[in-house]
Amino acid sequence: MSSAASRGGVGVSDVASRLAFFKGLQAVTNRVHATENIDEIIFELSAEICALFAADRLTIYVVDESKTTISSRVKTGLHTIRTIRLPIAENSVAGFVALTGQMLNIHDAYDEQALKAISSRMEFRREVDERSGYRCRQMLVAPIANPDDGEVMGVIQLINSRNGEVFSSIAEEGIQGLGQTLAIAFAHRRHALIQPKSKYEGLVNDAKLTSAELEAATSLARERGISLEQLLLEEYKLKPADIGSAVARFFGVPYEPFRQDRVKPLDLLRNLKRDYVQQAQWLPLEENTEGLLTLVTDPEQAIASRVVQNVFPKASPVFCVTTHVEFMQTVAQFFGSSVSDDASVSELLFDMQDDDGEGGGPTAEDVSAAADNELVKLVNRIIIDAYRQGASDIHIEPRPGKEKTQIRFRKDGSLTPYIDVPASYRSPIVTRIKIMCDLDISERRKPQDGKIRFRRFGPLDIELRVATVPTAGGMEDVVMRLLANSEPLPLEALGLLENNYVRLKQTVAKPYGIFFVCGPTGSGKTTTLHSILGSINTPETKIWTAEDPVEITQKGLRQVQINRKAGLDFPTIMRSFLRADPDVIMVGEMRDKETVSIGLEASLTGHLVFSTLHTNSAPESVVRLLDMGMDPFNFADALLGVLAQRLAKRLCGKCKKAYQPDENEIRYMLDEYCEDLRQTPAFLADPVGARESIRKDWLQRYGDDKGKFTLYAPVGCEHCTGGYKGRLGLHELMVGTDAVKALIQERARVSTLLAAALDEGMRTLRQDGIEKVMAGLTDLKQVRKVCIR
Repeated sequence: MSSAASRGGVGVSDVASRLAFFKGLQAVTNRVHATENIDEIIFELSAEICALFAADRLTIYVVDESKTTISSRVKTGLHTIRTIRLPIAENSVAGFVALTGQMLNIHDAYDEQALKAISSRMEFRREVDERSGYRCRQMLVAPIANPDDGEVMGVIQLINSRNGEVFSSIAEEGIQGLGQTLAIAFAHRRHALIQPKSKYEGLVNDAKLTSAELEAATSLARERGISLEQLLLEEYKLKPADIGSAVARFFGVPYEPFRQDRVKPLDLLRNLKRDYVQQAQWLPLEENTEGLLTLVTDPEQAIASRVVQNVFPKASPVFCVTTHVEFMQTVAQFFGSSVSDDASVSELLFDMQDDDGEGGGPTAEDVSAAADNELVKLVNRIIIDAYRQGASDIHIEPRPGKEKTQIRFRKDGSLTPYIDVPASYRSPIVTRIKIMCDLDISERRKPQDGKIRFRRFGPLDIELRVATVPTAGGMEDVVMRLLANSEPLPLEALGLLENNYVRLKQTVAKPYGIFFVCGPTGSGKTTTLHSILGSINTPETKIWTAEDPVEITQKGLRQVQINRKAGLDFPTIMRSFLRADPDVIMVGEMRDKETVSIGLEASLTGHLVFSTLHTNSAPESVVRLLDMGMDPFNFADALLGVLAQRLAKRLCGKCKKAYQPDENEIRYMLDEYCEDLRQTPAFLADPVGARESIRKDWLQRYGDDKGKFTLYAPVGCEHCTGGYKGRLGLHELMVGTDAVKALIQERARVSTLLAAALDEGMRTLRQDGIEKVMAGLTDLKQVRKVCIR
């Protein structure tokens, strides 16, 4: 084993590091004693514990009542949790620690020789890594043992030190102390884990009600002829989660709340009717490696009747409990209302019979199925649901053989599962979409593009841009982008910081010149351009736009749709604009030399020109245009500015959690902020002074009267996805000042342009994002996702 100084984990073993580590450990210890249950430790403290020990992952196992196995609940998705069980035996690392009470510090879990040296029966289960793609290396595993009698109550396991070396001796000492702390916490809470006499008695243990209140509520519910749950929710204003947790402890199974984003298991619901489910009070949720996850309100009744095994004889049921009100919410979510034009997807697919799904190109049966009333309703319902959920794209992804066709929605920049369609309908559903946008239904080997005007088929006045892409196995994927005919946002609603807002207003108020908005696809460039046009759209101004497609319409603009089949491309339309007496020209995208040259010529002859570019940053845009062959002197004369843009997820305003960051976190954010300033004259002259000046500015704008900052972390609620709802823009505005224009004429490098722009007040995307973190709009994780330079 290597020395402590060279090991992973907490690293250097000097006195200061040791003190800092154990100070952090004390903070974790205090929070362990404050938690309600083991799940809170696993799901809320795991990140903090991993950060303290500089580890990638944490698992906490608890010895089961049988004393023969250990189990841990782990998150496998946003709202899905599964239980891992291991025997208390020598054939696994965690099982060995639970059996012997020894701590293990393993350098490489794949080193079979090293594992056999510990125990001849020990082995590492590689199939988990192979399935997940994650590679386990270092492991630091310690018993959760009662310091009084040595009883092993569980196991705490850290995986992979962040510097790739064996965990240090300080980490060993720390994890042993943490194990003892957890053991004491578990022992103190054992009384809460004892099964209560009634299923609502846990509410008294949780201090949600007094014993007298529970007794009175029971009598009152009996008098009124209603359920006790209904009375507790209505009269005592308890939350379903309060009742669900108490009921879960009574039955000894996990509590499963209602999830708005749950994917409907169509294959499991096929033979179940709504009336039966409501009467029997059980509902299959999903089938995973643990078995058939089944939602019930009374697990004992479901187990005794063996009704689930009778309906699904090949499945092994795993029960989770919920409240009656949440059970009915889930039933409504899965089954919807009666079948009508507004039927749910589940109802529409209910009577669709599946087959093997094999077949080549579209057959007469496919075309017939595509015109079938139920399939027509299904496609319409998918589009309507996507619109109502705020999705930007619909992804239809057929798979070969008997596998179902997966449909996913992109919401707030991330794809989320929506529903699975039977394999036999993969060709008809693609054929139906092709019919809706007049594409060639017989062509399956080439990509096709089209557009759906949905008001011809459904109740929404929206358009969808459709792209079909041939995929392996003779399949075709379909991606549909929703193009709502929306009004432009006011310029002040774009989320620009005050400095950027003032500079942008001044820049676009110029009578002529060229201005670019740059960023990747889907970063909001068109939205920003229309907001800018809206700010200068007056009756005395003639504004022409060339767009592909026209997504946003506003009164006063003369908007032209690109139609390459008819010979209407960007250069052709721009030449026609120059003969149509324009004041302002907006071009959807400049991707070739000809288009840029025409735009540059127009800007030099007294017109204001706006366009977009697919580049990463404002300085890079300038260099890219010069590389396309633009004359640096003409381009420098014409350039008004470049606005680079990204979209980051916005924290949910209803559930975000406020906290005060420690000094290390503020220092880290300062480091990130200053990274882009290192080549500026002010930073080169006095880096310490420059950092201090930024910190003082932050304190003045975002700090409280005690000199403390307040940041926010995502939590997650029924109104959002994982703690985030909506997106906000991050901006980098480089104005064409005299200094910047001089560098353009000299064909300066990107780094030189960046330093000059920063010196004149520009903030990079990353800096803008960090300021929005300080303002409580997002968190650093989301900023780093889109702004790493």
